[in-house]
Amino acid sequence: MKTRILVAAVGLPLLLVIVLALPSVATAILVAAMSILAVHELLIGAGFCKHVRIFALASCMALAVSVWSWLNQPRALGMIAVLLFLAALIGEMLAAHARLSFQTVCAAIFAGLVIPYLLGALIRLRILEQGKFFVIAAFVLTMIPDSGAYFAGRAFGKHKLCPVISPHKTVEGAVGGVIATVIGMLLYGLILQLAFAFRVNYLLCAVYGILGAGASMLGDLGFSVIKRQAGIKDYGRLLPGHGGILDRFDSTTVVAPLVEALLLIAPFAVK
Repeated sequence: MKTRILVAAVGLPLLLVIVLALPSVATAILVAAMSILAVHELLIGAGFCKHVRIFALASCMALAVSVWSWLNQPRALGMIAVLLFLAALIGEMLAAHARLSFQTVCAAIFAGLVIPYLLGALIRLRILEQGKFFVIAAFVLTMIPDSGAYFAGRAFGKHKLCPVISPHKTVEGAVGGVIATVIGMLLYGLILQLAFAFRVNYLLCAVYGILGAGASMLGDLGFSVIKRQAGIKDYGRLLPGHGGILDRFDSTTVVAPLVEALLLIAPFAVK
């Protein structure tokens, strides 16, 4: 636990500096690195694919998705990159059909395209006007549910939520995580209003909190299922006490694109 807290105490301020103080390209570089590490963790670390060229193709695609997000989503460039990636994977499958299964190719698509696209929402949020504040909102919706659920579960937890997938999670903890996230979003909205002159819709803050907490738990449990099926405890060891990138940012893969979508439909704060 001490190691986990120490890593968070060092990593969180560094993350905030990258997002808040540095240009958007810094966030893009960070997400690109995270995406490539996630490809390694899922394909190599979890044992879904040890084919070197497949790993290289998925890593290149992860980098391309991050560049595509930072360049404000030029549609033609994105379509070309996806088509080239799929064509290369099909070519590899045709060349080694006896050794390279369809499931392996699907794992490569998920690792090289889907996960980087979801994490790339952080980049797409950052390049928006006032985007750094929306990236922080995504982190609020990612981190608070986990902490709120942990403390509520320890205090009140009696009924297991998903005992096979995650034996320590409880229904009471989940409810506590939702309540904590709603409070956290309301407080964040208040900070934006008082310190940065945003016009804040507090009802939408509460809605973001409820949906964000649900999305955070979904991402956490979803990647836990993958770990159980792969027979591993953690995706990696990059972050002591936390595991790998996918262990720490599993919830972000769902929360960040949710925030991106919600902002397009009904922004909780405008300036």
